[in-house]
Amino acid sequence: MNTSFFGELLQTISERGRHLLERRREPLGQVHSESLADLCEALLSGRGEASGTALAREILQRYEELKTGPRIAFFEALATRFGPDHARLGKAVQAFQADPNDATAHALHLATEPRRQELFRRLNLAPHGTASLVRMREHLLAAMARRTDLEPIDADFRHLFASWFNRGFLVLRRIDWSTPAAVLERIIRYEAVHQIRDWNDLRARIDPPDRRCYAFFHPALVDDPLIFVEVALTREIPGAIGPILATEREPIDPERATTAVFYSISNCQRGLASVSFGSFLIKQVVADISRDFPRLSTYVTLSPAPNFASWLKRERAAEASLLSEADRIALARLDEDGWWENKATLEEVRDPMLRAAANYYLNARDRRGRPVDSVARFHLGNGARLERLDWPADLSTRGREQSYGLMVNYLYDLGEIEQNHEAYAESRTVIAANAVRKLAKPPRALVPTKLIGGDKSSDKKADAKAAKADGKAEGKAEGKADAKALPKPETAAAGPSPDDTPKPAAEAAPAAPAAAEPEKKVEASTTA
Repeated sequence: MNTSFFGELLQTISERGRHLLERRREPLGQVHSESLADLCEALLSGRGEASGTALAREILQRYEELKTGPRIAFFEALATRFGPDHARLGKAVQAFQADPNDATAHALHLATEPRRQELFRRLNLAPHGTASLVRMREHLLAAMARRTDLEPIDADFRHLFASWFNRGFLVLRRIDWSTPAAVLERIIRYEAVHQIRDWNDLRARIDPPDRRCYAFFHPALVDDPLIFVEVALTREIPGAIGPILATEREPIDPERATTAVFYSISNCQRGLASVSFGSFLIKQVVADISRDFPRLSTYVTLSPAPNFASWLKRERAAEASLLSEADRIALARLDEDGWWENKATLEEVRDPMLRAAANYYLNARDRRGRPVDSVARFHLGNGARLERLDWPADLSTRGREQSYGLMVNYLYDLGEIEQNHEAYAESRTVIAANAVRKLAKPPRALVPTKLIGGDKSSDKKADAKAAKADGKAEGKAEGKADAKALPKPETAAAGPSPDDTPKPAAEAAPAAPAAAEPEKKVEASTTA
């Protein structure tokens, strides 16, 4: 990915253009948003390529000098002065109404485009222009927390970035110990799911033969990853994050691995939020890994539940709750200091916690009718199915704060990804394993609730009765798959937590609107 030639070419054009610009510079530190907006008007007025590139560079340099207040004033100018040309748009509408044809439709399409989009295209001609615009959008997103009137500018950024960062422009690179130090430092800094403590911790994640890390790069952002995923190759579906992150362990022969576990996905560029890379990354990595290790047959995630703790607190306090009164009483033990260190408490809370988690994933919806959990939306939208609930799976401080230690597994079944994606896209249907669905139902007097990851010798007759009650008779092969996929996960110790991955038969759980929950953003992270 050598872009030095093009970078030097743009630099040369820009330097020559600077001499063509007969413009008096304002002293450093006296840059005003109004004068910057005037420079943008000049850039749009149409100049030669050299002077235009130089002017674009000057605008971006001056923008970087702005403090927060003038920066927001500049965004206000972009919103008010660089929208669609209304006079041009009115004429285009009249022309199309008078004679609707391809030519007038195309003219109307061009007239509806805000002038900001052409401004951003011209700014992108400057050396490092793409990186500067990504940072500009990062600043814009921060301002939009209180200034929703700036949304039209963000819409223009999203529109352009969707094309500029199209999958066809992205380059997948494996990250290993021989990767340049500058890139490795960014991997440490950008990790948003399970913090990388130091260089030894990083090496334990990317250097052993049974560990992999892959990242997407863009030619315009040299050596600065857009998104990366960390993968563990195992012989079984893991049940805790702790063993995966352990720096002192015995690596396995990757040729004998049967399962690829995606345990961390981190988006690196805040300015590219909502520009989707994750689904492409997972599919590309699956293709690469399966080619290198043909024995791999299972592709799963070990994912956090970032919105679960806040949801559970609300449900426990609500009058109309998805939780039974008995489960609410049991879950009150979570308010005790050090509950995660008490084995008796963990055992007492385990069943109620798993039932609450099943209702959270299958029944809790936000105001738009989507699953409350942000990570669930990502994986379900990619065509994965909710395979298993793991608790306690992450008893680190962050894991307890986010989810009381809950983690989940999503299964990427290559033969079902498309139909699962369609089911979720059309009706927000949550595809989930039978064992997860059963947990979301009220406990039966004669059919004890089995722990996810509980005793393998489950009562087949009781399972059959439960399946008939659902109107879903399960075949023998499906029953075996469930039993095989539900090994008892190991209990996590305080600190880094457990790691778990599933393989049961799945059924669609219809989207049943429940208590609305305000959506919570996950800062630059999505976990596999």
